Amino acid sequence: MRSPVLLLTAALFLLHVASPLKICAFNVQSFGEAKVNNKKVMGILLKILSRCDLCLLQEVRDCKGEAVRALVKDLNRYRESLVLHPLVSNRSRSTHLCCCSRFDKANTYSYVESERLGRKSYKEQYVYIYRSDVLKVKELYQYPRADGAASSNETEVFSREPFIARFHSPTTLVKDFVLIGQHTCPKNAMKEIDQLYNVFTAVRKKWKTDKVVILGDLNAGCSYVTMKGLSALQLRSEPRFHWLIGDGQDTTVRQKTRCAYDRIVVHGRELFSCIVPGSAQPFNFKETFRLSEEEALEVSDHFPVEVDLKPNHRYLLRNEL
Repeated sequence: MRSPVLLLTAALFLLHVASPLKICAFNVQSFGEAKVNNKKVMGILLKILSRCDLCLLQEVRDCKGEAVRALVKDLNRYRESLVLHPLVSNRSRSTHLCCCSRFDKANTYSYVESERLGRKSYKEQYVYIYRSDVLKVKELYQYPRADGAASSNETEVFSREPFIARFHSPTTLVKDFVLIGQHTCPKNAMKEIDQLYNVFTAVRKKWKTDKVVILGDLNAGCSYVTMKGLSALQLRSEPRFHWLIGDGQDTTVRQKTRCAYDRIVVHGRELFSCIVPGSAQPFNFKETFRLSEEEALEVSDHFPVEVDLKPNHRYLLRNEL
């Protein structure tokens, strides 16, 4: 029988070290065989992705289907090494404490991927990489494209239709949420962002939930959009939508650019209240890993964007003590 003092001590410890769930979106810029075979690039990618519990990868150009498989395999090996040698962890939270939780002992990453999307010969995929020990994929939905290339149907607006996933998350305050992943075409960014409101409406009707996160490289900055145009969009003008990555943020690697292309938008008061304040930001891996611009650009010309969901302390206490 455990003493009350021991249980109280353990409870206080868990409350102190309980980790939020980090959601990321990363345009990894033409990810495929060439990057997998570049050990230096892969090493940096593993450091970036191991910080995330759930990550939307965009611009995956893996026609053989082998690059993502290799990435996730290496990611699991890398996370295992961090658990065995936790003090060398690069993660922003205190992993040398968090490793005491079972949720960090079995860091098994899994993934789900979209079909290859795009007009004509150029194709990309969306990939959700997630920790299967803390998250479960409940449903997937590939937003449809209407038949007939000449159609004026709303789904023809997208160059790459959104890939949508519904997750169950027992360790966070919000138990179920939906991610709508989107990489817009730069020259058509305004129309595609506008159309995402209809995607949201369709998802809410289909799954009877309004706990929705829209994320990805929306090209929502600089010359691809106008502030006047953005403010007129329903996704921007309706107060239920919270744009967590602000217009003044920089999600680009190049020093000469300062653009908030990559965004995270959450819907609803309940989901917004479950966000860790101040956690939504680009992750500047160039600065964090002390890379030159040339070295960083080998990885991507975008920084990932990220946000944390608040942990459910009651769940952690119930399952750890």
